Amino acid sequence: MVSFFFESKSITQLRVRLYIPQCYLHEPIISQMISRYKLTVNITGAKQDQNLYKQGYFDIELRGYTSHINHCLNYLESLNLKIIGKPNTDGDSWYY
Repeated sequence: MVSFFFESKSITQLRVRLYIPQCYLHEPIISQMISRYKLTVNITGAKQDQNLYKQGYFDIELRGYTSHINHCLNYLESLNLKIIGKPNTDGDSWYY
């Protein structure tokens, strides 16, 4: 398991771009992020290409306990999804 944050009970927010390959197009990945990891997920942007061989992406903000975000990111990595960090919206310029 990869640790992205120090384990704590603090609530934080993280912005990421999550690339979704076509093979996961009909899988409830974002729904799992909400129900399994108890996160608030805000989709701030998305793109899905009509070409069935290209991947799409979601720009998302994750909000929740640090440990829950950590476990969620491990889940996404276990699916071999590409995750690119973005600065936090509160301006602290912390990147994943």
